[in-house]
Amino acid sequence: MPKQHHQTTISKPDTKKVNSRYLNPKDDFAFKHIFTKETHLDLLMHFLNAVFKGKKVITKVQISKTEHKGNQKTDRKSVFDVHCTGADNEKFTIEMQKESSPYFADRLLFYAAILIQEQGKSVDANWNYKLPEIYFVAILDFKFAGMPADQYIHNVSLVETKSNLPFYKKLGYIYIELPGFNKTEKELKTDEDKWLFCIKHMGDLKDIPVSLKDDEIFNKLFKIAEVSNLTPAEMNAYQQSLKIKRDNYNHDQYILQQGEAKGEHKKAVEMALKLKHKNMPQVEIAELTGLTVEEIEAL
Repeated sequence: MPKQHHQTTISKPDTKKVNSRYLNPKDDFAFKHIFTKETHLDLLMHFLNAVFKGKKVITKVQISKTEHKGNQKTDRKSVFDVHCTGADNEKFTIEMQKESSPYFADRLLFYAAILIQEQGKSVDANWNYKLPEIYFVAILDFKFAGMPADQYIHNVSLVETKSNLPFYKKLGYIYIELPGFNKTEKELKTDEDKWLFCIKHMGDLKDIPVSLKDDEIFNKLFKIAEVSNLTPAEMNAYQQSLKIKRDNYNHDQYILQQGEAKGEHKKAVEMALKLKHKNMPQVEIAELTGLTVEEIEAL
């Protein structure tokens, strides 16, 4: 009998549950998909160079295994990050923070301290404490309270306050507020403009902007971000990421509704007490407040 050959077929990813043509870089899966794959590191390097605008030139990056996600529920649902190392051993952490959280600046300083301390591990006993350059880039989907309202990019470093001279040049923070970036497609001039526009709007776009079509890097970005180009495994991971996002949203809405319900009930009780003190009949109080007669009697 002739030997039968079984051909393995890989089904195309199911995109029916996804409404957008492109991934939204503000979502966990998309952020990692765009910036952490070995074949996509040119995008990561291009983004970093666009953000640093010549103050720091990155010629090579490699993804680090370290993750510094917080253990708080707000961290787990709203923060995702990429850690990489430059050609000169510089350390970069790029975070996408979707929601504001209590003590946001404290949190970043805390994880910076961990990253700095890690540099002293597994070194010789006679280590002289020389550290690599360490930079944090935080992309915020909210306005950072306390920062100048007329700016959407904030560069933070250690300086001597009287002279404004740098105290330590190898630690820097860059905060990017996406809500403050309002340039239209026709206003995109710099690579930084183009990246921020894509990160903010890609999930809503129907096609690559005309002004980016002749740019090799952004053509690659839109190609790998197109939902129809995902493998079945990638689509499953993306669907799971969307499910988590929806579950978090539904949970938050439930908590909000519960809080609103408690607030309304509290107002009703306060009104019922006032009316009860005025000797209004309990049946009428119940009609006005929505409380039951039994609840009013118990007040």
